[in-house]
Amino acid sequence: MVKPKVLWLLPLWFAALFATNQARADEARADEARRIISLAPHITEMLFAIGAGDRVIATDDASDYPEAVNTLPRVANYRSLNMERILALQPDLIVAWGTAQQQMVQPLEQLGVAVFYSAPGTFASLGDELLQLGELTGHRQEASAVVADYQRQLHQLEQDYRDASPVTVFYQIASTPLMSANGDTWMGQAVSLCGGVNIMADSPAPYPQVNAEQVLVQDPQLILADKKAELQHWRQWPALQAVALGHLLTIDAELLHRFTPRTPGGIRQLCRQLDKVRAAK
Repeated sequence: MVKPKVLWLLPLWFAALFATNQARADEARADEARRIISLAPHITEMLFAIGAGDRVIATDDASDYPEAVNTLPRVANYRSLNMERILALQPDLIVAWGTAQQQMVQPLEQLGVAVFYSAPGTFASLGDELLQLGELTGHRQEASAVVADYQRQLHQLEQDYRDASPVTVFYQIASTPLMSANGDTWMGQAVSLCGGVNIMADSPAPYPQVNAEQVLVQDPQLILADKKAELQHWRQWPALQAVALGHLLTIDAELLHRFTPRTPGGIRQLCRQLDKVRAAK
């Protein structure tokens, strides 16, 4: 079983965008939602980032940024919702996590609660979603400013690394079971933006479970994980390039695995880790 925290930090495992109940979202837009419940950490961050934090009345158990969310009621975790408490809070908008929470949220939709589904699958779609949330909450100007800064940072990263020499990378999501990310995921996109070559890019599964032999055959120059302890098992193969060259390096999962306006900062840190490999050549 994948650890609950990993489940929450991973981008949208089920993130194929699907048709939302736009009619209900339009109703919320007309009235500018004022009592919002966020059901995932990245959603909570986005709402606070566009200045709508004062309208968030409850969140999920894993939301922890910014610090102000720690005083809010908790009405969900990665596998269930507290329906009774949600209804008692009388939200006029619930922002839910893509198809991961669709079945859980459907009873609330059937009761007439407006729901907006968050499922940013690309860097561009995060900007689009921030603008949509700005419309729903009446924070259009703030959202536009946040998106402009977010896009500026991404553009700068693209310029800085468009001619970078390639570095082969194994991006480790979890060690038990051993999991990675393909090229279509946010992490995969980030590796590519930094000039990296993700050895699991072509996997048909977004977050494939792999075995060590697959990594050993590819012999990447760099192995990344969010904690040093998660990387130690690779030391049993000292001939592996990443081990021999001392390139078992860490990334900031809070920035890279949650899709928010802070993500460019996480990508910049990732790129710097690839730069360490380039500098050692």
